[in-house]
Amino acid sequence: MTTDTASSTPPAPAPPGFPACAQVDLGAISANVAALRGHAPTAELMAVVKADAYGHGLVPSARAALRGGATWLGVAQLPEALELRRAGVTAPLLSWLHVPGQDFVPALEQDVQLGISTTWALDQAVEAARATGTTARIHLKVDTGLGRNGAWDADLAAILERTAALGSEGVLDVVGIFSHFAYADAPQHPTVRAQQERFEGIVEQAARSGIRPSVRHLANSAATLTNPSAHYDLVRPGVAVYGLSPVPDLGSPRDFGLREAMRLLSHLSSVKESPAGQGVSYGHVYTTTERTRLGLVPMGYSDGVPRHASSVGPVQVGGRRYAVAGRVCMDQFVLDLGADSHAVAGDEVVLFGVGEAGEPTAQDWAVAVDTINYEIVTRVGARVPRVHLGEVEA
Repeated sequence: MTTDTASSTPPAPAPPGFPACAQVDLGAISANVAALRGHAPTAELMAVVKADAYGHGLVPSARAALRGGATWLGVAQLPEALELRRAGVTAPLLSWLHVPGQDFVPALEQDVQLGISTTWALDQAVEAARATGTTARIHLKVDTGLGRNGAWDADLAAILERTAALGSEGVLDVVGIFSHFAYADAPQHPTVRAQQERFEGIVEQAARSGIRPSVRHLANSAATLTNPSAHYDLVRPGVAVYGLSPVPDLGSPRDFGLREAMRLLSHLSSVKESPAGQGVSYGHVYTTTERTRLGLVPMGYSDGVPRHASSVGPVQVGGRRYAVAGRVCMDQFVLDLGADSHAVAGDEVVLFGVGEAGEPTAQDWAVAVDTINYEIVTRVGARVPRVHLGEVEA
């Protein structure tokens, strides 16, 4: 499948005067959601916009996902959900990661659905429902083998029993049952089918207790793209919404009809001549081998540039690819531009962007520093302004 870029914005120059900025192509987010719906045509789609929409900007990204055809939105934490409601977003909205003592009253007042995986969370939801005179709309989160958030075994049996009893009081409405894969990025791994079978068994167990939710959801980005048998009633893609491949070993964004939505940009703040044998940055772990020109980039680990990208992080200036020269510092790093470079202070620097345009990508950075593309985009720091392209008034 090729990328449909009809509603995406071509890469734009970095705005002058910014030490750094993250351009976010909202048209790409909308187009990615449309492509994901094509991969799961029989299911509804929840666009996961947790963690400030994977660093892309919560409210603008959520609106772009809805324009692309998302029918639900998902966040990890309740404050994210309430921020969306304050911004006027009215779509069905699920928040699933909570702590004891958290106030669920605002969630019920703002029609935020709650993921419930513990008895204390169930009790707090019931307490909020009785305090507000409303029905708590919940999704039961079950652990089918990930060994993380979710109820299983005796806890699950207790939650199902209590939920069934409370349902007759009208204080609870079980809208969904959901779980999460451990190995969805490896579709042939035996745990994938085992978790699906366990999930289907729990749905049947719930039905025997009188709990019959309207949506069952298990598929994250990887399963949405590679495992139609896991689509059920609702798919829950996250990183793919932003144009990154959740299974880079199996396909690039373009292979799945996706386009990277974020470009991380800076400008050279200085360019200076350097002799051969000059140590560069802290510890002089990089030394020039010949006369050259050194370019300074005013971004560092406080902006989300990984310190362990020292000497390996891929960067583009003037259409040429370089690696970070020496250690990444808190606010800056250096490039060895070569003696033949014509770069000058103010020239654009692309840390990562759109692979189809020949730019380094978040995946390239992930490979360079031995992590995943999810971490590269979500770690971009708060002082890096997000510049949203193609924003539409609410």
